[in-house]
Amino acid sequence: MGSKGTTTNTEEKTWDGGNEPLKASYGKLMMWFFIVSDALTFSGFLAAYGFSRFKFIETWPLADEVFTHFPFAHGVSMPMYYVALMTFILIGSSVTMVLAVDAGHQMKQGKVAFYMFLTIIGGLIFVGSQAWEWKNFIHGEYGAIETKGGSILQFVDAKGKRITLEEVADTSVPNEREQLTRSRAKWFMEESSLPEYSVEQVQAGFKKHPDYLIRTEVIFDKETSKTAVGANPTLNDFQFHSKQKTILTRAESEKRLADARLVVQGANLQHNEYGSKLFADFFFFITGFHGFHVFSGVIINIIIFFNVLIGTYEKRKSYEMIEKVGLYWHFVDLVWVFVFTFFYLV
Repeated sequence: MGSKGTTTNTEEKTWDGGNEPLKASYGKLMMWFFIVSDALTFSGFLAAYGFSRFKFIETWPLADEVFTHFPFAHGVSMPMYYVALMTFILIGSSVTMVLAVDAGHQMKQGKVAFYMFLTIIGGLIFVGSQAWEWKNFIHGEYGAIETKGGSILQFVDAKGKRITLEEVADTSVPNEREQLTRSRAKWFMEESSLPEYSVEQVQAGFKKHPDYLIRTEVIFDKETSKTAVGANPTLNDFQFHSKQKTILTRAESEKRLADARLVVQGANLQHNEYGSKLFADFFFFITGFHGFHVFSGVIINIIIFFNVLIGTYEKRKSYEMIEKVGLYWHFVDLVWVFVFTFFYLV
């Protein structure tokens, strides 16, 4: 006796939503798979950053002292203002992407193109802002001295205000160093361009200014006793800030400066005038990796934008592609929120 088996409905394509609990197309599902895998990658990077920061917390640079620049405001310290503006612009581009997706649901080609254009502009501004921020981070502002032990020494006046190497160095002292090139150095070694000032010039200039002091990369908080910053009474007011770098007495400053190895201006993968070298390494890698994601998203959005203009999705009777790139763009924005929190706020 034969039995008649039941069959599933095969009239609808599975990846168009048929027989799918979430009604997700193949393209959306693959985008979600990519987002989850990429989220795990960023999580690993940020976890490594958090571990390194915890391990070297006493010498980790203070974000309020590193990211102080603002366009057309040279010499004015505006900590975190520009980073906050960058974040606002990127989040704003996420809003315009939502509006583009909504316009696609309504099959309004003109509105989709308009909001996609705004999203692209927001992405380009963000990428350009990151490049400008990198330029300032690499170039530096004040300069510092790196000791033979790898510590970073910065310079302040009697009131604790940061001063530049230009104010400290004695340029009358001859600078006889020559840059190592592959033709001159042993084993074809080479080095980047020489710093503007030599160690000897900085040491000589420091001796001429008895009111100048050394600030180390070691951080103390408001609960730290006064002995942690030396006995100089002019530094007592620094005791009541939440976080400050340790300022040495004049005698201690001269002793530490005698151990100077090289002059550091700005930050790169080898040296960092702001403090721990790992901070610069993570900054370049994580923000650069995120910037690559934003740049890639901008390129994809431009391609989609032109497809909208020529009516590709009108012919398909579907703007699902806008939803797919929208998922990616929102993910990039969300990742930046975590990067912003870890690098700039915490």
